[in-house]
Amino acid sequence: MIKGLAISTVWVLDQDRAKEFYTEKLGLELRADMTLGEGGMRWITVGAQDQPEVQLTLMVPGSAAMDEESAAAVRTLVAKGMLGAGSLTTDDIHGDYARLKERGVEFLQSPQERPYGTEAVFRDDSGNWFSFTQPREGGLDLDQDWGCVEADRT
Repeated sequence: MIKGLAISTVWVLDQDRAKEFYTEKLGLELRADMTLGEGGMRWITVGAQDQPEVQLTLMVPGSAAMDEESAAAVRTLVAKGMLGAGSLTTDDIHGDYARLKERGVEFLQSPQERPYGTEAVFRDDSGNWFSFTQPREGGLDLDQDWGCVEADRT
């Protein structure tokens, strides 16, 4: 059975720039930077120091089994900022927000209260956006009217 998430792909426009962004600006650790086979695909993975079992692979569209038309479409969506790559968590949203801004990370939204915690939103150097969240202690706050429509659980 499935035991968890191990690797998730983030499509990037330039692997060297992305490697620098994710390691130097975001502070993730480099896990791998290698070429698979002679003349093969470059494999770069990064991850949070305290979560060794989860990695992001920084892939250029077309480097895997992808035709050029699809690769061009993915590159266009990434560059336009139309792809959300996920949610990264912190235990100090306001302090980390300030530190990341100082390092040149482009934020689309400053920290704001949400039902699940305090969230800021940033873009990577390719255009992908990430939720940057400090989870709410005790889980979801369903007592306030957040302007959300609750899912039908029947």
